[in-house]
Amino acid sequence: MPTKVKPNLKISKQQPASNANGADAAGKTGETKTGETNGAHKAPAVLRDRIREGMPYPRGAAWDGKGTNFAVFSANAKKVELCIFNSEGAKETARIALPEYTDEIWHGYIPDIQPGTPYGYRVYGAYEPDAGHRFNPNKLLLDPYAGAHIGRLKWDPALFGYQMETGNDKTFDERDSAPFIPKCTVVDPSFDWAGERDRKALPWDNTIVYELHVRGYTMKHPDVPEELRGTYEGLARPEVLKYIKSLGVTAIELMPVHTFVSDKHVVDKGLTNYWGYNTIGFFAPDPRYAAQGADSLREFKEMVARIHDAGMEVILDVVYNHTAEGNELGPTLSFKGMDNASYYRLIPGEERHYINDTGTGNTLNFSHARVIQMVTDSLRYWVQQTRVDGFRFDLGTILARERNGGFDRESGFLKACRQDPLLQTVKLIAEPWDCGPGGYQVGAFPPGWAEWNDKFRNDARDFWRGELSARKLADRLCASEEFFNRSGRKPWASINFVTSHDGFTLNDVVSYNDKHNEANGEDNRDGSSDNRSWNCGAEGPTEDPGVVDLRKKQMRNLLATLLLSQGTPMILAGDEFARTQQGNNNAYCQDDEISWVDWSLRGKNDAQVRFVKQLAELRHKYPILRRNVFLNGQFVEDLGIRDVTWINDAGEQMSEENWNQPDLRCFGMLLDGRAPASGIRQRGHEATLFVVYNGKPDAADCHFPKCNGGGNWRLIVDTRADELPQFDPGPAGTKYQTAPRALAVFVLEGDAACTVEKAK
Repeated sequence: MPTKVKPNLKISKQQPASNANGADAAGKTGETKTGETNGAHKAPAVLRDRIREGMPYPRGAAWDGKGTNFAVFSANAKKVELCIFNSEGAKETARIALPEYTDEIWHGYIPDIQPGTPYGYRVYGAYEPDAGHRFNPNKLLLDPYAGAHIGRLKWDPALFGYQMETGNDKTFDERDSAPFIPKCTVVDPSFDWAGERDRKALPWDNTIVYELHVRGYTMKHPDVPEELRGTYEGLARPEVLKYIKSLGVTAIELMPVHTFVSDKHVVDKGLTNYWGYNTIGFFAPDPRYAAQGADSLREFKEMVARIHDAGMEVILDVVYNHTAEGNELGPTLSFKGMDNASYYRLIPGEERHYINDTGTGNTLNFSHARVIQMVTDSLRYWVQQTRVDGFRFDLGTILARERNGGFDRESGFLKACRQDPLLQTVKLIAEPWDCGPGGYQVGAFPPGWAEWNDKFRNDARDFWRGELSARKLADRLCASEEFFNRSGRKPWASINFVTSHDGFTLNDVVSYNDKHNEANGEDNRDGSSDNRSWNCGAEGPTEDPGVVDLRKKQMRNLLATLLLSQGTPMILAGDEFARTQQGNNNAYCQDDEISWVDWSLRGKNDAQVRFVKQLAELRHKYPILRRNVFLNGQFVEDLGIRDVTWINDAGEQMSEENWNQPDLRCFGMLLDGRAPASGIRQRGHEATLFVVYNGKPDAADCHFPKCNGGGNWRLIVDTRADELPQFDPGPAGTKYQTAPRALAVFVLEGDAACTVEKAK
């Protein structure tokens, strides 16, 4: 529980006084506004007499067992006051100016301030929006480095630095925002990680990612006690993790868990920012996901430890591209009041306004050294303090934009990550696009980074709905070599997915032609209209058996394409049993049954769950499906091997004429297990697989390729039905009829691998 500072501290009133600029209580110095807050509190003598200089590092509130060091960055402030609150965070009990200013860091040390103590800051300086400065000490500010928060934000005009009712951000608001804003709390970072000492990172080439929402995943889970549903503790339940592990998953990617804010316009509609892409605290787990809100950090660590015990990794979806403070008409919650001109990218010559490459109103300033430091400090904090295994960076292109506005793969932030000895050891995944000019940068990130590959999503969907030829899909099956094979990058750099939190679920991809976002309150205008989906003959739910069977087969096709391709597969939680969002492809504001995983579907679609488990098992069993070198199809004369060979329906190597057929929808992919598994030029000793893709609406005959020393081909996957059809293993030349719109996989039996005879 939070600890009170001292039960006998007395509060004394302080009269408005002149500030460093000579401003009076009204805060006017020409056009500049500053000023003391109304009814400001002096620090009680017991604190004022004992405060020490402290240190400018580490940033934030650092407890050493005897007291707490407070340090906060602001290059343009004139004074910074630390505000201490009672254990509930409701009443300000003390206010004291940080006494030292070193290298643009304000700092001080106070004995007896213990973990659980709520606090915030008031920062004094110029209020000159045209110059980019928005200091207003009437606004209580969250510490950018706070390790935990208590309380919820309550939208009120007092949260705005200007007089919100006027709509004019050049006005100055004197209302106190403290009653409406959450409070930071001092944290005790200690935790027993005894079982983690010998844990090793799982290799990229054996990774299967499972994207889920902490709250939505367990809100309806029958094996999770009601009081724990939607929490870190609920996700850590053995029954939950055992199921996820059974899918073959190696890494759980959590949608944002950093403390975030629900946007005012969303709250005004009676909705909420469910996804959480609106961060206000880069070092704190959001307390709304904690069973015990005041103990959110410990509970988060416990969850990570239990996931590790289950043999899986934790990847955090992080939002460093913007904050919850919006543009010039947004609230003053933290960074804007700390040092607006340093933290945000402002339009040159029009510093009142923000560069908006994120589409959310503001953009974090990654050209500033202290901003880069804050973000890299945050990343290291989550690795060191909570033992997470990696990060997925929302709108990652923002991280590499410099002052000229362009994307630069040699940007300060990317170089900082590249040289960091700790960050080099964890998984870094970029969402390689944003809303700014030149924002689409798939394949452009530097070595060491993986990237979401939306080209895989688009082309896989298009092929199975009959809108794409085989040639383009073949590139995606080989980890999009044309984008990722440079600078020593590996196939795992391509994060392949067919669905994610953003867009349709897998069931909805095959059930809806159009989005149905009416519940979002924007007249279905929000969300993308380009979904590359196909409803298979009926829009939405239907009892037509033909449509239902086709939808199930299409889901199997997409899942098999995902899990049998080179690169790193990512599965959206619930897709394994056909979770639906009722056609909503932008459910960011739906904290209800639309977004929550419906576990009743697990039993109804158990066959699909078993199918996913089978695919994951094959991926782990056959290394040829997850090579650490790009497949290029070149014939190696001295070894007599071609790593991948594309096969036509006659069982022969595809000719250029075959490839150029615009309606080519059926082809085979031969993966030779004798190909070198690394840069060492020697034969491999892996199984050889033959995969047939038939995207045609009709059945198609395929013939097994002729092999040198090959044995019989045995069927191991066929998406035509829930169960494998009867098929006796056959030698080269044997015909196999693939079903309409179906995928089949065969393994070569015997010791000898095969090589397709060179086309005449």
